[in-house]
Amino acid sequence: MGMNSELKEVLRYSNCFVCGDKNEHGLKARFYFNGEEAFCELKASDAFEGYRGIYHGGVISALLDEVMIKAILAIDKYAVTAEMTVRFIAPVRVGDELRFRGKVIKSRGKIYLTEGDVANSKGEILASANGKYIEASQELKTELMQSID
Repeated sequence: MGMNSELKEVLRYSNCFVCGDKNEHGLKARFYFNGEEAFCELKASDAFEGYRGIYHGGVISALLDEVMIKAILAIDKYAVTAEMTVRFIAPVRVGDELRFRGKVIKSRGKIYLTEGDVANSKGEILASANGKYIEASQELKTELMQSID
């Protein structure tokens, strides 16, 4: 499946802080998969400032985590975050139109290694991440699947 594949929206849980459409305090981000990577486009809102005019780094980290795990979920694997590293390259400004991307770069057994980044409308990379995710046990998968809408 290449970049010309049809886009599909990745599964979500309606009360998730990042992707839930019914969480009144959340980001309401929508994630899509093009066959190679998951992505999300959203505008940096002042509701999630860290400093005046600057989007909060923790929110950026949450979005990077989400876009990387959505790349795993898109291939019908349920996983949980084991660790992630985020590199902040330049401030994300409130009002910026952002594009988050995440993809699986390697998998071995139940472990998935991912990378992700976020760019502004000029295509400048503002932050990047690497993640390590572990496929959920059958018991945990059953619990996680109860969340999916």
